[in-house]
Amino acid sequence: MPQIVILPHPVLCPEGAVLEAPSGKSVCDVLLENDIDIEHACDRVCACTTCHVIVREGFNSLNEQQEQEEDMLDKAWGLEPNSRLSCQAIVADEDLVVEIPKYTINHAAEKNH
Repeated sequence: MPQIVILPHPVLCPEGAVLEAPSGKSVCDVLLENDIDIEHACDRVCACTTCHVIVREGFNSLNEQQEQEEDMLDKAWGLEPNSRLSCQAIVADEDLVVEIPKYTINHAAEKNH
């Protein structure tokens, strides 16, 4: 089973993490199921950018981006060429290294971080 290495994030995952990631599941769902409370203000329907991640390794193994995701990513804080919305990035059969950006554009988070 592929793994997702989560790089340390000061609030969500200070020590970093290594997670088992079933193929066919979104990166966002894997994080949430492992108690890494990444924001997902639109409830994972590709209507915001709060679940934005940067895929440091394994980017090309993910499913191809759809136009809606590309349009939304243009609004993400800290956008990089290997950025994805974690709700749309589907795990394939390769390990991933993922960084959760320090900030999002969400001004009204569900929880205080």
